[in-house]
Amino acid sequence: MSDEVAIHASGLTRTFGAFTAVDHISFDVGAGEVFGFLGANGAGKTTAIRMLTGLLAPSAGEATVAGHDVYRETEAIKRDIGYMSQRFSLYDDLTVRENIRLYGGIYDLTDATIRERTQRILSRLGLQHVENTLVHAIPLGWKQKLALSVALLHEPRIVFLDEPTSGVDPITRRQFWELIYEASHGGTTVLVTTHYMDEAEYCDRVSIMVAGRIAAIGTPAELERTHGVESIDELFVQLARNDPNARGAAGGGGAAA
Repeated sequence: MSDEVAIHASGLTRTFGAFTAVDHISFDVGAGEVFGFLGANGAGKTTAIRMLTGLLAPSAGEATVAGHDVYRETEAIKRDIGYMSQRFSLYDDLTVRENIRLYGGIYDLTDATIRERTQRILSRLGLQHVENTLVHAIPLGWKQKLALSVALLHEPRIVFLDEPTSGVDPITRRQFWELIYEASHGGTTVLVTTHYMDEAEYCDRVSIMVAGRIAAIGTPAELERTHGVESIDELFVQLARNDPNARGAAGGGGAAA
């Protein structure tokens, strides 16, 4: 991780009528950092990500992503980031190879680059034997790893991952995190939301959102020491109790997100 700031937010706010979904949040994420965004259902994580990715205009505050202003330079932001949503983002009626080629075209990569990166992805994920299989027919874990690889296809400076490991088994989750580390070590900044509290321990730093605000931020070790808890899971439970809108609490290594 370098000293360069990849994501900057100051007083970032989003309201929907009388409801404040994101309430004056401020934080910086360094280049190459793996930054975890934690919070219960309704805490504001996804709304914050949508503002940072240029998909939703803020109501107040300021933010830059890869040096681009979220108000005035949304198209430039989209060129410099990768995004993997909570909902599976590939096309079920296309094959594995066709999906990679489609997104390569969307990212305006050359045919030669698409061919080279397709082979790299298929080899890295061990998917050569299903490259011509429709995506709907492959296991969920393979789909999720493929979706991450496609989000990184154009080698973005920053990748946003919204609940990327939801529903997959523990072994696949660990493999998925190996891909995240690989991207981070290559200089890509990763902002990831997760409802698995053990995954918070994999992040360089984490923030915990409660009722639209950042209630805690720091490295997992710092937060555990400062708050006198043994795990991020325990800290999350303590903080989530203060959120009247929370519809889930951590337990057994997980929480509603």
